[in-house]
Amino acid sequence: MLIDPSPLEQRPAGIMLKAISLYTGIGGLDFGFEAAGFRTCVAVEMDEVSCQTIRLNRTWPVLEGDIHSFRSQDILKTAGLKAGEADILIGGPPCQPFSKSSYWVNGDSGRLDDPRSDTLMAYLRVLRDTRPRAFLLENVYGLAYKGKDEGLRYLLEGIAEVNRQVGTNYRVHWHMLNAAAFGVPQVRERVFLIGSRDGKMFEFPIARFADRGESDLLSQSQEPLRTAWDAIGDLKQDPADESLKIGGYWGDLVPSIPEGQNYLWHTPRGGGMPLFGWRTRYWSFLLKLSKNRPSWTIQAQPGSAIGPFHWRNRKLSVQEMCRLQTFPDGLKFNCGRTDAQKMLGNAVPSLLAEVLALEMRKQLLGSPKRSAEPKLLPPRRELVPRAERIRSVPVHYHELLGDHADHPGEGKGANALRRAQERARAAAAEVPMQGNLIGSDAELH
Repeated sequence: MLIDPSPLEQRPAGIMLKAISLYTGIGGLDFGFEAAGFRTCVAVEMDEVSCQTIRLNRTWPVLEGDIHSFRSQDILKTAGLKAGEADILIGGPPCQPFSKSSYWVNGDSGRLDDPRSDTLMAYLRVLRDTRPRAFLLENVYGLAYKGKDEGLRYLLEGIAEVNRQVGTNYRVHWHMLNAAAFGVPQVRERVFLIGSRDGKMFEFPIARFADRGESDLLSQSQEPLRTAWDAIGDLKQDPADESLKIGGYWGDLVPSIPEGQNYLWHTPRGGGMPLFGWRTRYWSFLLKLSKNRPSWTIQAQPGSAIGPFHWRNRKLSVQEMCRLQTFPDGLKFNCGRTDAQKMLGNAVPSLLAEVLALEMRKQLLGSPKRSAEPKLLPPRRELVPRAERIRSVPVHYHELLGDHADHPGEGKGANALRRAQERARAAAAEVPMQGNLIGSDAELH
């Protein structure tokens, strides 16, 4: 059935708009769209714990299982909608590495219906069959890396194929956004693709928050970044919860690192003891929150020594992670902390979703909210306590003292050199030897 793109339909400002949610997870996107006046009519998610958590907190109809096992008609029926009736399709499909930039060139439109297709194509298949008035697709920022943007081009070509098949006019606008620039008390970068069925232009919102040291706040009408203290400063600082203790070999070293610092404190260039070489570990190794800064990205499956940790030298509680992700207060969890962190670490900060949802209502859906101020923006807490005192390095770490070399530089570390050698061997195996070209001057130019 073809869609005739009609002039933008106007909706009353207070009406709840209808959303179809794919790859819902715990509902990070949905909570933001909910705050902006959208109702999740159906959520599709395959993770059992995530589905249980959704049902514990919301009455959204949930289709639990692999998206490839649900026909688009099943999704519409569960939502109580017909094709073309949904106001928006949202979702963050997991993006596996691939090289399919010319996947659509041969015109094999049947690939949208291939049950073996990947997660991105499944999103496109539902987009084609449900034909919402607008869509939002979220993904990791690596999707749009220069020179490695096969995934982005794959999506753009796929959306063009959807338009060809069903007569829609989805026009795609994409941008990489840092959640902290929109009031989220956490640094988290994600790529968003947004489009409307009638080809209407969309302008991404301008960053409202900035680092005091990197921006002229007055001239740009920007506020200081929201901080970890803004998010969690009112919560109990020392909860009686054994699951928050930092275990493993490195747990006892964390109290010797100042808040806002990581293992680099204990390098020759830091202010502590020379226990490590400069930049020889991951940035998040022994990383602690600062009260005066946004949190670093909450990780879904961190190792025992991977932060960010609380400035009181413990893991973050589930409630604290919810606050840093700007989820609405009062969510319930019937699972262990590990499962909760996995769900939270994989989610989109809800405030960022709300900001985009408000703009989509106004620009694409003809239904601006009466108040454009986001509901999920954390309050600013003016009285920030002084930094926590650090403790001395326990004796059992003194064996690490030494003259540790710095990392040799990007692309020059042991793992990078090993990968380069493996690539060279693989390339040599694929290229047939051609007479005296091998080892000749041809390789020197």
